[in-house]
Amino acid sequence: MSYFKDSEVWFVTGAQLLYGGDAVVQVDGHSNEIVKGLNNSGKLPVKVVYKGTANSTQEVSAVFRAANNDEKCIGVITWMHTFSPAKMWIHGLKDYKKPLLHLHTQFNKEIPFSEIDMDFMNLNQSAHGDREFGHIVSRMRKNCKVVVGHWSDPNVQARIAVWMRVSAAWADSQELRIIRFGDQMNNVAVTDGDKVEAELTLGYHVDYFPIGDLVVYQDKVTDADIDELVAIYENEYTFADDCKKGSPYYNQVREAAREEIAIRQFLIDKKAKAFTTNFDALHGLNQLPGLASQRLMAEGYGFGAEGDWKTAALYRAFWVMGQGLLGGCSFLEDYTYHFDGEKSAILQAHMLEVCPLIAAKKPRIEVHPLGIGGKADPARLVFTSHPGDGVAATIVDMGNRFRMIVNKVEVLSQNKPMPKLPVASALWIPKPNLEIGAAAWILAGGTHHTAFSYDLTNEYLEDFADIAGIELVTIDENTTISGFKKELQYNDVYYLLNRALKS
Repeated sequence: MSYFKDSEVWFVTGAQLLYGGDAVVQVDGHSNEIVKGLNNSGKLPVKVVYKGTANSTQEVSAVFRAANNDEKCIGVITWMHTFSPAKMWIHGLKDYKKPLLHLHTQFNKEIPFSEIDMDFMNLNQSAHGDREFGHIVSRMRKNCKVVVGHWSDPNVQARIAVWMRVSAAWADSQELRIIRFGDQMNNVAVTDGDKVEAELTLGYHVDYFPIGDLVVYQDKVTDADIDELVAIYENEYTFADDCKKGSPYYNQVREAAREEIAIRQFLIDKKAKAFTTNFDALHGLNQLPGLASQRLMAEGYGFGAEGDWKTAALYRAFWVMGQGLLGGCSFLEDYTYHFDGEKSAILQAHMLEVCPLIAAKKPRIEVHPLGIGGKADPARLVFTSHPGDGVAATIVDMGNRFRMIVNKVEVLSQNKPMPKLPVASALWIPKPNLEIGAAAWILAGGTHHTAFSYDLTNEYLEDFADIAGIELVTIDENTTISGFKKELQYNDVYYLLNRALKS
């Protein structure tokens, strides 16, 4: 949860001066109590800061301008305590650039049937005022999450918490620099894309650096630095016998540590939060930096193999959203199928780079030959993932927009050892099953790489896509191929018309 400690979400209440000063005082008191209740609930990862009641166009515009310019503010929650004429929100909303949540609630939980009178009605008009506000947000085509229910309800607080985590990831994306060591692999199309449009739409800034620049850092790493990091390895992981000190592969573990230290320092110096590697561009490195990539992902650095900068950025967003949650996340790749009727599954892995946050048991450091890359045998963490439900997602460039594809999956226990495939892996069944899930993924143009999380749900990714203004398609237990095809066709028409209207 510490990742969110320097962030704030602002709470702005809408009202007007029609009902007199006493009403304004009551509105302010109720708002303060709601904000206090939200912060004391223990459900929200980000502090809520009450920014007062907006009673005029000038006050609305001032608070939204301030929100745009405050680095701590990652989003604004609005609530209309009384009837708040929505025309006074136009200029503020027009200029507002950050995530918006409309909390459709009211101060009192129940109607005081025996005491309700016109004074109570005039003051407590959220059912009225929030609809007025919602109309102008809709008419202005502003992306906005709407949460309905009493502010003290844990379910309401949970939905606000989801939006807060997504808003934090969005704020992080707006200053996300991705380092690519080497270029795109083997002319692969699906993992590449328009980097200029990505920065315009998603905030990602992608930079290429030749591997030689990293080698300079590697050559400055001292034996003392390596000793310190290997001691951490020995504390956190099990070592294979041939990887222990004095054994044949111990030096390869040390070389992996050298690469990890170099990459981390490179990313720190470049103020980058994500990176990609390329196994055709390893000149000057001892081995493919698999162990380094695994451990850096666990720290929160975004990673994509083979130049896949979009998945590197998406993994970073997943990690930010999931801070303080327990399931874990990882970069993964569709490896091979296990056809077994309704239990048909996909083996998820990669050559080396799977994050240990999803491990079922303590990972094991092993060194084995790798038939790709032409370098020395690389060290890696070997483990299988723990069972549970999760989501896998990717972002693809469709030419006229970015599309996020999400698939709900069920991760299985891996009871059968794979002694000849010494990599980290997960085995999952895509919803609703492999036949439909894989077909829908292919029809949507999905990549073979994904960002995966046990903690996130479709609500997180729907919020993220709404904030970014990108397309979202979801493959879940209700998906049918005929219905999914129609959704893709309707979306094509929508985005073509939308682009034509803007041009």
